[in-house]
Amino acid sequence: MPVLNALRDRYPRAFLVWAVEERAAPLLRGHRALDELIVLPRRFLKSPACVWGLYRRLRALRLDVAIDVQGLTKSAIVARLSGARRRIGLGGRWGREVSTWLNSELVYPRRQHVIERMLELLGPLGIEQPAVRFDVPLAETEMSGAAWWVRQSGLEGGFAMINPGAGLASRLWPLDRYAAVARHLGVRWGLPSVVVWAGAAERTAAERVVAESAGHARLAPPTSLRGLAAMARLARVFVSSDTGPLHLAEAVGTPCVGLHGPWPAEETGPYGPLHIAVQKAVFAGRSSRERRRAPSWVMEAIDVASVCEACDAVVARRGKKGSELFSVLGTAYTPCDDVAPAPLGK
Repeated sequence: MPVLNALRDRYPRAFLVWAVEERAAPLLRGHRALDELIVLPRRFLKSPACVWGLYRRLRALRLDVAIDVQGLTKSAIVARLSGARRRIGLGGRWGREVSTWLNSELVYPRRQHVIERMLELLGPLGIEQPAVRFDVPLAETEMSGAAWWVRQSGLEGGFAMINPGAGLASRLWPLDRYAAVARHLGVRWGLPSVVVWAGAAERTAAERVVAESAGHARLAPPTSLRGLAAMARLARVFVSSDTGPLHLAEAVGTPCVGLHGPWPAEETGPYGPLHIAVQKAVFAGRSSRERRRAPSWVMEAIDVASVCEACDAVVARRGKKGSELFSVLGTAYTPCDDVAPAPLGK
């Protein structure tokens, strides 16, 4: 999204199209900087019909430039299918698989953080060090749904969010430690925690965190990605390992405490001064495949005291009490007390 916004700011009359796999597509629908969204199924390259349809659709747009921010074979193939003469991609160790052979212009990033690396891809287009802005599209109905649930749950005074799940086992932090953090936030700050989840396995994990929190945590309702973003927007702090929900909370402006192990926090930590990354061990210099299979001790090296200390720093400097924050947001998103808005999962 920062790349998209930087392009729109520099070229306000350009036609901007984004090809994305279907799991992430809901987060982009309605983005004010985007003209067209092309949604691809997972493993789309295995379907000749899908590839042919994508080829025809992209060629019909007569695109001038394709930007491959992912640096993978599949993303570089999409750029090649577009017919754009300029196909800008990552070089060096950031250009993975065969992407460097498919892209016509390679950028060798000088910066470490993934957001800054992606923005360096815009250098060939005359865009240097643009402001980092996400502008996650959240409709009033989604914010109203989140505000209604918060009010119905008695959380107007403020709350934290805890995400114990992760897309990779190597990024999981022990559940009893998340429960200890929830107890600390409750006792130290009077701040209840909402534990979020997606899928049956994560719900079971979230329920365990709630059960061991001594009453200081509660289970979140089922949410869509945009519903999760709306709820995170109302939280005072978001605690999670290095996984999608953490970066979604970061994108909507919620102060985050990120827990990092296999990947260096200076590369993938939550971006900006609002956030704190906690890391005690890292697989420095290892390949992405090795990091995905990192042993559990890499995350287990993170102690509860360090995470609680980071939470204290974030909550203390937030400036506003939770009730004040909720009041500010609630003025624009106040549903009727007697009628619930659309569920957060819709």
